[in-house]
Amino acid sequence: MIDFEKFSKYSKPGPRYTSYPTAVEFNEKFDFNSYVKELEKQDKNRALSLYFHLPFCRSACYFCGCNVVYTSKEEKKERYIDYLEKEIEILSKFLDTKREVIQLHFGGGTPTFFNEKQLERVLDIIYSHFSNFSKEAEISCEIDPRFLTKEQMALLAKRGFNRISFGVQDFDFKVQEAVHRIQSFEITKNAVDLAREYGMESVNIDLIYGLPYQSLESFKKTLDDVLKLNPDRLAVFNYAHVPWMKKTMRKIDETTLPKPSVKLEILKYTIDFFTSNGYKMIGMDHFAKPDDELFKAIEKGELHRNFQGYTTKGGADLIGIGLTSIGEGEDYYVQNHKEMREYEAALDRGELPVYRGIKLNRDDLIRKAVIMELMANFKLNISKIEKDFSINFKDYFKDALKELEEFEKEDLVSINDKEIRVSETGTMLIRNIVMPFDAYLKKIPEKKRVFSKTV
Repeated sequence: MIDFEKFSKYSKPGPRYTSYPTAVEFNEKFDFNSYVKELEKQDKNRALSLYFHLPFCRSACYFCGCNVVYTSKEEKKERYIDYLEKEIEILSKFLDTKREVIQLHFGGGTPTFFNEKQLERVLDIIYSHFSNFSKEAEISCEIDPRFLTKEQMALLAKRGFNRISFGVQDFDFKVQEAVHRIQSFEITKNAVDLAREYGMESVNIDLIYGLPYQSLESFKKTLDDVLKLNPDRLAVFNYAHVPWMKKTMRKIDETTLPKPSVKLEILKYTIDFFTSNGYKMIGMDHFAKPDDELFKAIEKGELHRNFQGYTTKGGADLIGIGLTSIGEGEDYYVQNHKEMREYEAALDRGELPVYRGIKLNRDDLIRKAVIMELMANFKLNISKIEKDFSINFKDYFKDALKELEEFEKEDLVSINDKEIRVSETGTMLIRNIVMPFDAYLKKIPEKKRVFSKTV
């Protein structure tokens, strides 16, 4: 039995580690010229992963932490497509667009808030510049089931999309009301059925635990409904309440949020529920069926983590395109402007709309390898890290290993000369377990850490 009240002590601000160093460390010294230098020296034999941010929504979902522009005006969307085209044309001057593309992802906002003609225009622009798509490329789109037509799904299928991710969060009406997103089971089922009808290879559903008025009993009902939809993958995220960063989150009554012990109960039940119904837990918040490539990747220890979550498409340079998009190379991260005015102004000057980024040093690369491996596969081959970076692991991470002793005593991790392995219970606290390896976090007093709670 797990003492959830006891483990509530680990509820503290901490990164989600979609990157290391985290976005908090990105700085404006890394500018357009810095990015150009990185692009021009990239290995042309490395594949590309393309991320397009389509930021528009009609109204706010209060839980959302994404960079969103609220509008009902078609001309704003048309104008944005004009600027996406400008960005790709400028990018083409510095990036070899003939390189193989193994991943394309539309994120938002609500990508399907663009109608089918607008989506087709975006795709025409992409495919006219990037023509070398792998036959095994993962081409995916995030979709709000409330904004999806048959014409849009037909277009996505026709243009090569094979993975769809539907946002659900929770089916409980009281929870939906509190987060300003009313979405019935029927609307969601119709969207999932459309995806199946048009031959999507993989359907993912996103859920969030930790939302207002959620309880273990209410979330059990949501999970039962989700299982009826028979998704291939699931992502079950811990709600990141950061009202100091997202104004819409201030509309959530904090007294209605479940306490850490309840969130841990929900997470434990969710893990047991999906694993007993034929899914495998992938990383800290994903689940997949045994025939899914994510499942196969974790068995081989080949799972990777990036800004889009868990993926099998490692070893590629991630190119972020659009407002606030983030890109990642072998030793850098780069982020576009977050404000539309600044984004457009940079492109009007003939520059890529770089807002900030970071160049990784050797220590960053070592720690990134350790943190990302543990986040993805819940175990770390110490010998491999020593060989890859010519270090003595115990000496290099003396302080981190000391901090991990507490987790060892609680049977959350086991450590020997060859590996670090996270226990089944420890997977629920994986963010806490990797935090000792974060050199930047040590410099920030806990009270000043601008991250969501780990539990």
